[in-house]
Amino acid sequence: MNNVTSYAYDKSYGWGDAWQDRLFRAKLIIVFVLFLTQLLLLPSFFAFIEKRDGVVLNDWLLQYIPARDFSVAIFILIWSVFLLAIVRSVQEPAIFLPLLACTVALLMLRITTIYLFALDPPEGLIVLKDPLTSLTYGGRGLFITKDLFFSGHTSNLFMVYLLLPKKRDKWFVLACSIAVGVLVLIQHVHYSMDVAGAFIITFFLVKGVRKFFVV
Repeated sequence: MNNVTSYAYDKSYGWGDAWQDRLFRAKLIIVFVLFLTQLLLLPSFFAFIEKRDGVVLNDWLLQYIPARDFSVAIFILIWSVFLLAIVRSVQEPAIFLPLLACTVALLMLRITTIYLFALDPPEGLIVLKDPLTSLTYGGRGLFITKDLFFSGHTSNLFMVYLLLPKKRDKWFVLACSIAVGVLVLIQHVHYSMDVAGAFIITFFLVKGVRKFFVV
């Protein structure tokens, strides 16, 4: 059997074939456990960062952008991409493992950078209301505003763009990534460095993770 963790695998392989590969199975179990552990720890971490004092940056770009609420549009774009990623992962198991591994690595890196760079949200912030994502914060109606550097909304979508193999999917997700990056700036949810950093950091992170999970 070819290595199903490779992007050069036989597309006829399904989850049954993938699960028979012991290396694939071991990596998947380890990454999934790490992901669940992160989800359990996130509410406490977000509660901590939300209570601490941070620095308000002087972002020259945001000074020229009147704040407007695009929560609904951002919600639709993000969850359209996530649903596409889920569908493609079900269809092709070799996509799912790198996708989950990069999600874990990206979240771990964001936790680190958010902890190191204590920031308060930009002036004029309009809280981004995403009822599904807010569940990971510890409950309904709780919206975090200090998870700033770097933008998780932008980085997660750009990560999916880098990992999906089909050109049509990639163009759609790239457009959504750029749109969300622009909209969170207009809504003053993030500083411009948060969005720019998301694209740069995610590119190198995905490149590094794929070396381990893709042959």
